[in-house]
Formats: sequence, structure tokens, C-alpha cells
Amino acid sequence: MEVREAIEARRAYRSLDPTSVTDELIRDLAESASLAPSCFNYQPWRFVFVRDPEILAEMHGALSKTNRWIERASMMVAVFSREEDDCRVRGRIYHQFDTGMATAFLILRATELGLVAHPIAGYREKRVKEILGIPEEMQVITLVNVGKHAEVLHDLLTDGQKEVEGNRPPRKPFEEFAYIDRYGG
Repeated sequence: MEVREAIEARRAYRSLDPTSVTDELIRDLAESASLAPSCFNYQPWRFVFVRDPEILAEMHGALSKTNRWIERASMMVAVFSREEDDCRVRGRIYHQFDTGMATAFLILRATELGLVAHPIAGYREKRVKEILGIPEEMQVITLVNVGKHAEVLHDLLTDGQKEVEGNRPPRKPFEEFAYIDRYGG
């Protein structure tokens, strides 16, 4: 699969089926993430790959109610960083940007492998840190949920989630987010 194909194939599917999560898969995803660019090569990202069913069940208790679909994910990846581990240039703080790029590499590699890797924001950060032993000074930026795309819509999805599962949500046209030579307001 070419990079462009992975970009086009990537979707935030919620209807998942279990998949095998091996040490090799975890290392593959981590290695792909580690190749992302970062300011002065500081590589501020950190990941906890959670595949143990008991820990996953505990993590489900830290999720918002609309994220019940995650109960069918085979792995959850906690993505975290802290400001001190990356550049700060003239007030610009890079750790979230650099960690986001590493996460995108992980997501695209999972897509290339035929998996769904769906990042979310609906979780209680303090509880996630407690469960996974992540130090307080770190910021949990997202949880990426990994599984195989299901052929059927599972009952854990809300009606709204089922509605958008079949079709990619619309993307903004070029003119609404991109400009050539100068910002066009």
C-alpha cells in the first residue's frame, strides 16, 4: 500500500471486531511512530500499548458514555508527552504537535496493516494516568483504539455513530482551509 492509499483508506470506524495483538505488531507500530520528525529530534512522545483484557476493562471505566464501542477494541494506546521534553521557541510549544505527528505515523501504519486505529478525546485523564501508572506531569493527549473493522454494525454504537459508520464524513473543500501565497480570510 502506498502512503496515499493509507491516507485515503484511514477512517475513524467504530464498529470493531477483535484482532490479534502480538509483540511484533506493537513493536511495528511503535517503530513507525518513532520515525516521525520532531523539533531537534527530541522525540517527546510516549506510548502505553494496552492489550491485557483486565486492564482494558479497567480503562473502559475511564471513557465517556458515547465511547462504549471501544469495548470491542483489541488494544488501546495511551499517547502522552510533556512540554519539558520538547522545544519551546518564541512561545510556541511543540510537544503536542510532534506527538501528534508520531501518532499519525502509528495510525497510518495500522491502516496499512488492515487495522482501524481510532483516536479519541472522550476519557478522564486522571483516571487513565492512575490505571496505567503515567506520571502526573505528563499530558495524555489521546487514546488510540485498535481493532479490525467489523462487517456488521455492533449494538455498542449510538444511532448517530451507526449513521456515519458507512460513509466518510464530508471534508471541507480546499478553499475553506488552504491558501496559496497569502491567507485569504
